[in-house]
Amino acid sequence: MLNLGLMIALLSALTMNLAFFFKFRGARVAARVDLRHPIASAIALWKSKWFAIGMIVGLVAWGMHVAALTIAPLSLVQAVLAGGVALVAVMADRIFGLHVGKRQWWGLGLTALGLALLALTMPATVGPHATYSGAQMALFEAVLLAVGVVLILGPRAAGARTEHHGIALAAAAGILFGACNVSVKALTGTLPDAGLAGVISAPMLIAIAASVGAFYASARSLQLGGAVAVIGITGTASSITCVAGGILVFGDPMPADLLGMLVQGLAFVLVIAASALIPASRASQLST
Repeated sequence: MLNLGLMIALLSALTMNLAFFFKFRGARVAARVDLRHPIASAIALWKSKWFAIGMIVGLVAWGMHVAALTIAPLSLVQAVLAGGVALVAVMADRIFGLHVGKRQWWGLGLTALGLALLALTMPATVGPHATYSGAQMALFEAVLLAVGVVLILGPRAAGARTEHHGIALAAAAGILFGACNVSVKALTGTLPDAGLAGVISAPMLIAIAASVGAFYASARSLQLGGAVAVIGITGTASSITCVAGGILVFGDPMPADLLGMLVQGLAFVLVIAASALIPASRASQLST
């Protein structure tokens, strides 16, 4: 069952990348996303054919993601999903004809290497590991939501350049997608027995709030930034958030030996450092 979950996770990663490229194409021609007018912004996005197609494809990918979460640990599933980050540049260049800079190839490649090291150093696990502490869950999710809000509002308040605001929004979207995924993972272990009470539980409310915030942040980031940079940063932020959630909330095991811990620490540093290479120059962004 574990291998099946990981295979579903890989298919989910490929499908989600495809969805993001469709949404990128649609968001670029849709009216500007304005959080002061959320309903009008959402309607305008859904009226854009390619964005609507991207959302539908994304829902299919998310369904596969949830299916993988029900039969495999969160951190391991997310490590496999994160492998899709490496394919962003390939899909952008070969399928959608978008410009991919040399530093972006390096950034995405090093990110994939770091995420692969995380996957390889994860100890063997059995079962989905959906048990968690409510207090730990609440604290973890509160921090994620707070960071997401800061990334959404901070750059504009500081007068950051447009492309920097787009990257910050992409990171916020990834973190909020991650918060949603952590909540969904919690629900996979409680909904079968909780019934209606589980539907109106705190994890469900957090999942809804995070997904709504991620929807607007992601759409606006796609309007402001280049496809490769925005999609890569969103996927990386979501992956790191979920891996951290698996360890901190659900108790997914860490390496027991010193070498494993050092390699895993190096992997996290590598991913963070490589993320700095993913954003393109201003000229490259305008060319996409």
